[in-house]
Amino acid sequence: MSRLELNGQDATKRQKKLQKRLRRDVGRAIDDYAMIEQGDKVMVCVSGGKDSYAMLDILMQLQHSAPIDFDILAVNLDQKQPDFPEHILPKYLAEVGVDFHVIEHDTYSVVKAVIEEGKTTCGLCSRMRRGTLYRFAQERGITKIALGHHRDDILETLFLNMFHGGKLKAMPARLLSDDGINTVIRPMAYAREQDIAEYAQLKQYPIIPCNLCGSQDNLQRQHIKAMLQDWEKNYPGRVESMAKSLQNVVPSHLMDTQLHNFKRVQRSNDERICEEADLALLNLPL
Repeated sequence: MSRLELNGQDATKRQKKLQKRLRRDVGRAIDDYAMIEQGDKVMVCVSGGKDSYAMLDILMQLQHSAPIDFDILAVNLDQKQPDFPEHILPKYLAEVGVDFHVIEHDTYSVVKAVIEEGKTTCGLCSRMRRGTLYRFAQERGITKIALGHHRDDILETLFLNMFHGGKLKAMPARLLSDDGINTVIRPMAYAREQDIAEYAQLKQYPIIPCNLCGSQDNLQRQHIKAMLQDWEKNYPGRVESMAKSLQNVVPSHLMDTQLHNFKRVQRSNDERICEEADLALLNLPL
């Protein structure tokens, strides 16, 4: 057997292992946060990046094996960015046999007209993109909007908000939008970016570069990504532990007076017993 054939076998074996891991991660996230329920119409937002390709792939697999029935509609928003390869996504989506729709909305021209040259366009572009997708979801009777953010995206957002926004805030796995109508879900919330990247490479998704609009690189996010990658390399398990901490929050041990009424806090009997024991050891009066 040739070396090439051996490599092919190894690649197939690795792909199956990653697929199994991603299915487990996505299935667990869906179950933990009740992301998809009987009769849901799930709009899977596909951008042409590795994360959304993998999300669609795994959700289509789960659709066939899940104990509930739900529909999938893959949606791409064509923002009319210069040189955007419009043929790639429709061709791929047709080949995999999923129902899909391409929304054509020239948000690019609007953003470029409003934002001064040299200023970041990401904020306005994101809001316009979100508004367009929300309106489409309401028109089509969509019950869940699936985004491809993964575990590392969520942690990066946590640190971005801490370092640059002064907030202890990440991305929720399930979110009711500000309009109170749309429910956003993140089925990849437990998935590692490293697994997704390797799986996407093995699957040979037709990746569309994310820099087509010519907007500025998000240097702050890139710095945080590098920090997390360094921790993962030098301190194995640290990133995983941080991800778990987002599910194990103790508001009374933070300092937000809106979450915990410190002025009316009452000591528990256990706390008082421990305090009395400590004072007794020090021979101090109670």
